[in-house]
Amino acid sequence: MTSAELQEIGLRIAQRRKELNLTQERVADLMDVSVQMVSNLERGVKAIKIDNLIKISEILGISTDYILTGKHTLNDHNIMLLKLTKLSEDDFDMIDMLTEYCLSKR
Repeated sequence: MTSAELQEIGLRIAQRRKELNLTQERVADLMDVSVQMVSNLERGVKAIKIDNLIKISEILGISTDYILTGKHTLNDHNIMLLKLTKLSEDDFDMIDMLTEYCLSKR
């Protein structure tokens, strides 16, 4: 992997961690690794080992494909659909309008 690819992977990990309001310390605890290792991953300093990739994808609730490539998988979409079914009708309508807006910009 190139340095740029490692940095992109790190950015995706850091962004998702922050979306979930998790600290690097908490992620490190859940992964049973050092905080320095999580920091190195997020900065793109080191490549991620397969076992750590699996752990962090489960902790962050995103696919390994998304972490590595930035592309969402069918499983990611299914998770989103499940979340949508839990919304109130008003919130669902708001998401529908946002989706329509985003599609109209293409």
